[in-house]
Amino acid sequence: MSNTVYKKSDFFYELPPEQIAQTPANPRDSARLLVYDRGRDAVEHRIFRDVCDYLKAGDVLVINNTKVLPARLFAKTVNGGNVEVLLLKRLDIDKWEALVRPGKKCRIGTRLTISDKLSLTVEGITDSGERIVHFSCGGVFEEVLEEVGSMPLPPYIKHKLEDKNSYQTVYAKTDGSAAAPTAGLHFTPELLQKIRDMGVEIVEVLLHVGLGTFRPVKEDIITDHKMHSEYYCVSRQAADAINKAKSEGRRVIAVGTTSVRTLESATGEDGIVRAESGDTSIFIYPPYKFKCVDALITNFHLPESTLIMLVAALTGREKILSLYNEAVREGYRFFSFGDAMMIL
Repeated sequence: MSNTVYKKSDFFYELPPEQIAQTPANPRDSARLLVYDRGRDAVEHRIFRDVCDYLKAGDVLVINNTKVLPARLFAKTVNGGNVEVLLLKRLDIDKWEALVRPGKKCRIGTRLTISDKLSLTVEGITDSGERIVHFSCGGVFEEVLEEVGSMPLPPYIKHKLEDKNSYQTVYAKTDGSAAAPTAGLHFTPELLQKIRDMGVEIVEVLLHVGLGTFRPVKEDIITDHKMHSEYYCVSRQAADAINKAKSEGRRVIAVGTTSVRTLESATGEDGIVRAESGDTSIFIYPPYKFKCVDALITNFHLPESTLIMLVAALTGREKILSLYNEAVREGYRFFSFGDAMMIL
């Protein structure tokens, strides 16, 4: 194990702004795919639907079936002032942790109206300034939210989203995320069926992606960074399937950093995946010994982010930066709606 203490600047790379993808690939599986084979130290440039060429019968492909809530709400104060509310985490049936802007209009006891069916009251303020809000809803909350909410796109996407579903994986099931597990956006139902027909086992886990995903690392020394907490769940069926594969020497391939964080949170030092649920604030950075994940399908992440640090734990810091720089030179599209990378 290396004793290197990394700084956030060790994970910086230059990215021309025009390479930040503003719209998703259409069709989804037409995005580009950079494949890095660690064993051969070889790079190939392909199209995402070619991912089948790098999978084989017996592989387990682990996907995160979380569903993004239209969690961005526009509200009015009793005096007619405008407030933006971003739902972060469900605390109870009608209670949420939320970000509000401007905060000065949202003291404890403040009532905000979103529509004739939906209003909220601020009940508390967390240590980090988020609000605890209690909703009053004239209908089924999820249905009303679907009517009045908009997708909470990352701040680097400036274009208006034409179709809400384009920021949702085709296998999204369980409401609760404030952001999409974006590596999964590249899959189509047809591609998933083709992968199943090859004899690849597709296993679903859950991690609700929080906005902490986009929060910058502020501390200079990365180990001083306090990771955000996110809810995850690994079912008994998923744990059994993955453990069986591992015991038989078959590969576990995670789709996205959220699947990695889920699997590594639920796996003990003995390499056994537990069926469990709870909150994880696992922070993966090099050097790190992976307990479960053998390979990764992911997107290209922001410079100095916890996500590029996680991917660097698979490849090594110098290698991930060289791969990112190659992707920049080759004109790949970056971030949430951008192209993909597969690390074998």
